[in-house]
Amino acid sequence: MNQKIKLLAVAGPTASGKSALAVALARRLGGEVISCDSMQIYKGMDIGTGKVSEEEIQGVKHRLLGIAEPCRSFSLSDYMALAQTAIEETAKSGAFPILCGGTGMYLDHLLGGTALSSAPGDEALRAELSLKSNGELYKELSSVDPQSAAATHPNNRKRVLRALEIYLLSGKTKTQWDEESKSGPSPYDYRLILLLPKDRQTLYDRIDRRVEEMFSMGLPEEARRLFAQNPSPTAAQAIGYKELRPYLEGKEELSAALEKVKQASRNYAKRQLTWFRREEQALVLDCALSAEEKCAQTLSALQKEGFLDERNLQA
Repeated sequence: MNQKIKLLAVAGPTASGKSALAVALARRLGGEVISCDSMQIYKGMDIGTGKVSEEEIQGVKHRLLGIAEPCRSFSLSDYMALAQTAIEETAKSGAFPILCGGTGMYLDHLLGGTALSSAPGDEALRAELSLKSNGELYKELSSVDPQSAAATHPNNRKRVLRALEIYLLSGKTKTQWDEESKSGPSPYDYRLILLLPKDRQTLYDRIDRRVEEMFSMGLPEEARRLFAQNPSPTAAQAIGYKELRPYLEGKEELSAALEKVKQASRNYAKRQLTWFRREEQALVLDCALSAEEKCAQTLSALQKEGFLDERNLQA
C-alpha cells in the first residue's frame, strides 16, 4: 500500500498571520507553500487578497498563487485538481508540502476526502429559487440550515442557492451531506495548525489596520484595473474589490469605501471563525503571537507527538 503524503495545513481567519507562519515552517522543514485561497488564485488581485510579497516569501517556493485570469470562473473542482497535483509534485521533489489559506471549504474537501459530485441537483428547482432575492434566499437558508448560513455571506448567491438546493432535495443540511459523503479517510497524513484570536476585537483591530495598509498600497487602483478586465462574477465579488465599485463609478467617497471594506473583512473573519471552530483535531495557536513564536510552538508540539523528528528540521 502506498504511503500517504505527509503535509501541514495552516489555516485561520483573515489577518491571523497564516502566510508568515507557512513561510517560517517551510524554511525550517525545507518545504514549499501551496495556497488554499479561493481569491489568491487570480492574477493581478494581489493587494486586496493579501498575497505574500517577494520580500515576505523569503525565497520559499509558492504554488497556486496568481495562476488564473480574473475573467475565468474558478471552481472547487478546479482547485482540487490543481492542489492534488501540486502536493504530489512537491512531495516528489523532496520538499515538505505546506497548505496555507483561509478558504475552509477548500481545506475540508482537499483534506477530508469528501466526494465532489455526490450532492443532488435539480435545474427546475434552481430556476425557481433563482427568482428570489438574495435576502429571501438567505432568510430561507437560515431557517433550515443555520450552520451553512452562518458560514456564508448573504450576498454569496451561488453558495446560498446550492445549500438550499441540497436541503430541499435531500432533507439534509449541506454540512450533514458533506459529512455523509466523505469517500473515506484523508488521502494525506496531515496536521492542521489553526490560528485563532483569544478575543475577536483584537482580530478586528488587526483587520482594520491591514485594510488601511492595503489602501495606502494602492488597492483602489488595483480594483480599477480588475473591473476594466470584465472579471468573472467570482472574482468581481471578492472582498476589497466589490466594495470599491461605487467609488470607482463616482457614486461615493473613498472614505466610505474604506469603511465598507473594513466591515466586509470583519464579517468574513466572523464567518471563518464559525467554520474553523468546528475543527476538533487541530493544533490551535494564538494568532497574536509572532511568526517565530508560532513556528517554534508548532515544531515543538509536532515533535513531541512524533509527527516530525530531527531529520525533518533544517538549521
